[in-house]
Amino acid sequence: MPRRYLILAICCMSLLIISLDVTIVNIALPAIRTELGASVSGLQWTIDAYTLVLASLLVLAGSTADRVGRRRVFQIGLALFTIGSLLCSVAPNLQTLIAFRMLQAIGGSMLNPVAMSIITNTFTEPRERARAIGVWGAVTGFSMALGPLAGGVLVHAFGWRSIFWINVPVGIAAFLLAWRFIPESRADHPRRLDPVGQVLVLVVLAATTYGIIEGPNAGWTSPQTWGCFLLGMAALAGLLWWEPRRTEPLIELRFFRSVPFSGATLIAVCAFAALGGFLFLNTLYLQEERGLSALHAGLYTLPMALTTVIASPLSGRLVAARGTRLPLTIAGSAMALGMLPLTVSTATSPAWQLMAGYVLFGLGFGMVNTPITNTAVSGMPRAQAGVAAAIASTSRQVGSALGVAIIGAVVASSVSGDAGWWILVALGLAVLALGRFSTGRWARATADSVYEEKVPA
Repeated sequence: MPRRYLILAICCMSLLIISLDVTIVNIALPAIRTELGASVSGLQWTIDAYTLVLASLLVLAGSTADRVGRRRVFQIGLALFTIGSLLCSVAPNLQTLIAFRMLQAIGGSMLNPVAMSIITNTFTEPRERARAIGVWGAVTGFSMALGPLAGGVLVHAFGWRSIFWINVPVGIAAFLLAWRFIPESRADHPRRLDPVGQVLVLVVLAATTYGIIEGPNAGWTSPQTWGCFLLGMAALAGLLWWEPRRTEPLIELRFFRSVPFSGATLIAVCAFAALGGFLFLNTLYLQEERGLSALHAGLYTLPMALTTVIASPLSGRLVAARGTRLPLTIAGSAMALGMLPLTVSTATSPAWQLMAGYVLFGLGFGMVNTPITNTAVSGMPRAQAGVAAAIASTSRQVGSALGVAIIGAVVASSVSGDAGWWILVALGLAVLALGRFSTGRWARATADSVYEEKVPA
């Protein structure tokens, strides 16, 4: 096996445990709710405390890796994620579980963007890189396939704490293999740290998500809820004012003048909001409304995950051969159509109705990941590949956090369950519209002008 494919395999191991963690934790939410006495908002924080910290630190991790060494940061992330997983398995209450999930997230923030940076600097030929990113996307699908099934088996046999054990051997193996086979690399001109920008990003994400999650309990018109939203808006305004005045900002705002890059970012937010919201709502639907066990709930979602496994490498081939427009069109259409059968689902709906929706949604999600990543890493210089990949990864985590927060707020507000599914349909349609808008000739021209402005010929 060529060394570069071994490096790809090691990087994919980190993605495996990160993606696996999401689906496994979702399938275990009812068991956590029962043992720890968690409310709906408590379950949301079990997911969103992780995704918020992850999203807040991804760009910092990417730029730090470009500066101090990608392999070094990658290994530190593996160590922290593995330790955090062990601590989650012994958490005595919901508060400590959430805290240990945040430690996991600190480690996780050093994995995906840094691994993508390593891959981007290993596979330099565009077609080969697109195929490598397709494999990367297929690992996401594989982890989705394995996660519900493994989570169901573990929760059924050993309890919810066992879901964190599976990360440990994979994390240790990836750490040792990275030390042995991945060469150290750095950017020629790494970016300076931007602590003010980092704090502002954290405040934007934390305040907005806190307002959405706690809104049903505190009241949507309460001073607490409005205060959170106003704080988030003020931090966002501060970020937009501060970043352009930095020589090397945390977030390179000028790249958002590229319509394909901005489109890919918004598509990632919508697609992963749909995924995060779907996993959260579907878990509660299968286990609490239909009365399925964790194992059976995992088996029900297996067709969706298997379809994602098949669609992800196909998406990589389509991107390499035809560009990003076709896979994004398929993605948005399939995600929206897949949620339609669930808008009319009840506790007694036939299994085939659910399976049809799951398969279509899996096809759509499998198609969306590679175009997002390829657009992001192709739209920036390879020297800042860590920052490019981190922005793409941040948009995914922001979307996932918002999806869980919004769908959870719908559930906690006792709104009709159909409303949650219709929100997911709308997100699929948003992926379709943004995909069509951001891939035309005019959109590509804006990308060329921005790239030439940053990297003169």
